[in-house]
Amino acid sequence: MPPRAAPNRGGPRRARGGRTPFASEGRRGGAGRGSQLGANIPSTAAPNLVPTIGVRRPGFGTAGRPLMLEVNSFELKAEENNIAHYDAVTPDNLSGKRKFVLFQHLQNEYPDIFTPKLVYDGQKMAYSTQSINLGDQNARQFNVAFPRTGGGNAAGREPQVYGITLVKVATINTEVLRRFVDGKQAWDENISNALMAYNIAIRTEPNLQNPYRGRSFYIHADRQNIGGGLEVWRGIFQSVRPVIGRLVVNIDLSATTMYREGPLVRLINEFYGNSPDLPPLYMVPGHVRFPPQYAKVRLLRFLRNLRVSVCSTGEGRPRAINGLTTNGADAEFFDTREGARISVADYFNQIGLPLQYPSAICVVLGKDAKVPLEMCTVLRGQFANRDTHLGPNQVADVLKFATKKPVERMDAIKKGIQVTLQFGQSNYIAQFGLTITEQPMKVKARIIDPPNIRYSDTDFRLSIMLRFSRLDKKFKVPVTIQTWGIAIYESSRRFSAPILQEMITAFQRACARVGINIVNVEPVTRYITNPQGVIETQLRQLGVDCIKKYKTPPHLLLVVLPEGANEIYTAVKHCGDVTMGVATQCLIARKCTRAKDQYWANVMLKVNVKLGGINSISESGIMDYITDPANPAIVIGADVIHPPPHSQGRPSFTAVVGSVDSNAAKYVSTSHVQVGRREMIVDLKEMVKNVLEKYKDYRLHMEKKAAEHLNPKRLFFFRDGVSEGEFDQVLKQGQCPCIHYACEELGMSPKITLIVVGKRHHNQMFPSNNRENKNAPAGTVIDTDITHPLEFDFILQSHEGILGTSRPAHYSVLLDVRHYADAMQALSYALCHVYAPACRSVSIPAPVYYADGECARAKNRFQPGDQLGMSDTGTQASGGAVPDLEAYKRAYKPINIIQENRMYFVVSHLFVLPLPCSNW
Repeated sequence: MPPRAAPNRGGPRRARGGRTPFASEGRRGGAGRGSQLGANIPSTAAPNLVPTIGVRRPGFGTAGRPLMLEVNSFELKAEENNIAHYDAVTPDNLSGKRKFVLFQHLQNEYPDIFTPKLVYDGQKMAYSTQSINLGDQNARQFNVAFPRTGGGNAAGREPQVYGITLVKVATINTEVLRRFVDGKQAWDENISNALMAYNIAIRTEPNLQNPYRGRSFYIHADRQNIGGGLEVWRGIFQSVRPVIGRLVVNIDLSATTMYREGPLVRLINEFYGNSPDLPPLYMVPGHVRFPPQYAKVRLLRFLRNLRVSVCSTGEGRPRAINGLTTNGADAEFFDTREGARISVADYFNQIGLPLQYPSAICVVLGKDAKVPLEMCTVLRGQFANRDTHLGPNQVADVLKFATKKPVERMDAIKKGIQVTLQFGQSNYIAQFGLTITEQPMKVKARIIDPPNIRYSDTDFRLSIMLRFSRLDKKFKVPVTIQTWGIAIYESSRRFSAPILQEMITAFQRACARVGINIVNVEPVTRYITNPQGVIETQLRQLGVDCIKKYKTPPHLLLVVLPEGANEIYTAVKHCGDVTMGVATQCLIARKCTRAKDQYWANVMLKVNVKLGGINSISESGIMDYITDPANPAIVIGADVIHPPPHSQGRPSFTAVVGSVDSNAAKYVSTSHVQVGRREMIVDLKEMVKNVLEKYKDYRLHMEKKAAEHLNPKRLFFFRDGVSEGEFDQVLKQGQCPCIHYACEELGMSPKITLIVVGKRHHNQMFPSNNRENKNAPAGTVIDTDITHPLEFDFILQSHEGILGTSRPAHYSVLLDVRHYADAMQALSYALCHVYAPACRSVSIPAPVYYADGECARAKNRFQPGDQLGMSDTGTQASGGAVPDLEAYKRAYKPINIIQENRMYFVVSHLFVLPLPCSNW
C-alpha cells in the first residue's frame, strides 16, 4: 500500500561515520513548525494537505527483515448510504441493559414506525439507514410499557411505563469514511458518528443474546468456576476501525468475572469459604453461625447491586440487593399492610414457605423489602463489582483461563466469527450494507535489529542472545556494599539457621559474579518474632545492630517474608520509601530457599540499581542520538493511575520519570496527587522541571560536563494511558504546553518529540504457518495495512512472548521535528532494552515502565492507618466523611532525600533507611 502522506524517502539518510541520524531540521508533515512548542499549537497540515491531529506520517519504514503475519483484523466493506442519527432520551434510573431491552420493546410496540429497526447503544445514541417519522419537529416522546413476567404475586400487576424521547440530530453521508481512509478527509464528528453507527450495528445482535460490557459480549457456554462465588466467562471483543485504505473489524478474545448463578445461600457460602481472613459462615437447617460485623461489611461490598429473583413472589423482574439486616429473619420485624407487626420468619411460615435458616440475616431489596437469603436466586450473567478483590488463587485461575497460545487464540477468534457472531445472519448488519470477511488479514511486517547491550567494558553480548541465556556478565557500574543486614519475618522452623546460611552464601556468590563488592561479608541477621509489631521500629533496630557491629549503618537490608505477608510488605514499602534511607530487597522465603543461580541473578539486577549502580547500557547507531555529546538528549516517561471504580473521593496519582545520564540508563522520578480519574497531568510543568533540574545537576556534578553541554538539545516524552480521543487535548491543552513552559522557565530549548504508548488495544500478531505455536519475534513492527490512514503511528512487539499470545504496543507520534519512521521505531525498540530489572527486552520503553511502577507505589506514601482509605481493596467507610484532595496532598509524604535520586521505583520490592552519603 503506497503512503498516504509524504512519499517514502527510500530509508533514512546516512551521516558521517555511518550513523543514521534524526533530521534536526525540516518541516513536520509540511507544517511550518520550529523546535519549540508554543501555547497555541498550529495545524499539522501544510497547504493542500489534509489536517491531522498528530504528526503526519513521514513515510513507511524499510529497515529489517520482511515477515508475513496474520492479524486479528477482518476487512469490512460498506455500501455508501445516508445514516440518520438520533438522540434517545431514556430514564436515568435504569441500567444500560434495562435501557437496551426497553428500547427493543419500544420498537416492537410501534412496528409501523420502526421498520427497519434502529440500532441503539444502550445509553443515548441510535442510528438508522432510513429516517423515521417523528413529526414536524423531528422529535417525539413514546410511552413504553415494560411488562412484568412470571406468575405468583406479580401476576395482574400493572406494567411499568417509561417515557423515551427520540430526537433526530443529523444525517451522515458515509462517503466521509471512504474519503478518510483514502487520506482525503480530515477527522471530524461525522466520521466519528459513522463509525459509531457501524460499531453499534455489528454489536446489536450479540448484545441482545448475551451479557455485554463496553465493546465485548460474554458467552455462558464458555466459563469456569474460580471459587468465592465467581466465574470467569470468555468474551468476544469487536470494533470497527479505519486503517490505511479500508475499514476493518478488530476481533479479539476477552474475559471477565461474573457472579455464579443459583441460590444466594450457596454464593455466600462460597464467598466466605474462599476468604482465609474471614470467619466461615456455618449454616445447617435449624442452626446458623453468622460471621461478625466486619465480615458482614465485606459481604455487603461483594453483594451490593447484585440482582436476584425472589421465589416467594414469582416476579420475573430482578431486584437489586441494597443492604443486609442486622438481625436474623426470626428477629427482624416489619409492619404488614393490615397494620400487624410480624417477624420475617413468621411471615414466610404464614404463606407456606417455612425457612430452613430462620436465624440467618436477610437481604434488603429495593428501598426496604427484607427477604431471607434462601428465598433469593442469583440471576445469570451479572458482572462482578469492579472493585471486587480477587485472591491469588482466583487471579491465577483467571490468567490460566484467559491465556491462549497464538494458534489457539486465532482458532478461537475464527470459531467465534463462524459460530457465535455469524455476521451474515444479522439483519442489523445487512440493513447498514456491511459485509465482513471471515478470514483474517495478512499484512507485511518487518523484524528490526535489536541494539547491542554492553555490561562491563569486557563483557559485551548481542541483546538477542541475552534473551535466551542466564545473566553471567559483570555490571557496567557495579556498586560496593559496605555492610548489610537481613530481617527474617518467616518462622525459624520454616526458615532455619542452615537455610539462612545457604541464602547468605548464595547472595555473596551472586554478587561476586556480577562485580558487586561486599566489604563486610557477614551480614547482621535478626529473626522478627512479632510480625504484628511496628515494622519501622523493627528495621531501625536491625540498623542499630549493624552500627554496633561495624560502626556504620547498613547499605542494604534483605527482608525475608512468608507467603501472603501483604500488610508487612506494604508497611516495609512505606517506611522505606518515606522515613528511612537504606535500599532493601524483599524476598519470599519459599522462593529464596535453595534458589538457583538465575534467581539470584535477577535479584542482583534490582539490588545494583537501587544502590546507584548501572547494570548495562544499550549501544547501537540509533542510541547515538541520545548519547551524542554535542546534542545531549533526555528521555521522559509519564503515567497516571486512577482509583478503583465506585471509590468515593480518592485521588489519582501521577508520575514523571526521566533519564539523567548520557546513556539513558539511570532515571529519577517525581510523583504527585491530583483529582481522581483525570487523565491529564495537572502538575506536569513542575514535575518536568524537577526532572530537568536533576538531569542538569547530574551532568554537572557526576559526569563533569562542560557548561555548554548541560542542557538537553532533544527531549523525548513518552506518555502512557492516553486514549485516541484525548490526543487533541494532549497537544493543545494538556501536556505539550506544560513541557514547553517547563523548558522555557529553565532557559532550555530542546526539540520536543511526544509519543503516546498504548497498551490497552486489541491488535495482535500471528505468524503465518505457525506450526510451533510461537509468538511473533521481538522487534516485529507493523506500520502499514492496519495503522492510521494519515498519522504517524506503528505497532511494535518488543518482547519475547513466553506465555499466551503477546500483545504489542501501539505508538502514536503526536509531536515531532520530522524524524523518519525507521529512526523512531528503532529508538523505541532500543529503549525497551534498558529496563534495569530485566536482562531481556520488555514490552514498552523503560521510562514508561518506570512511570507505571512509580504510580503503583504512590499509594504507599501515606502513613499506614491514616484513615484515608488507600487500601487496595477497601472503600471509604460508610458514614465517614470523604477526605478532600487537599487532605490527600497534606498526607502524601515525600521520598526520603537520600533515596529521591536513586531508582527506588524500578520494582516494588524496595524501601529505605538514612545513610550518610551523597544524594547521587
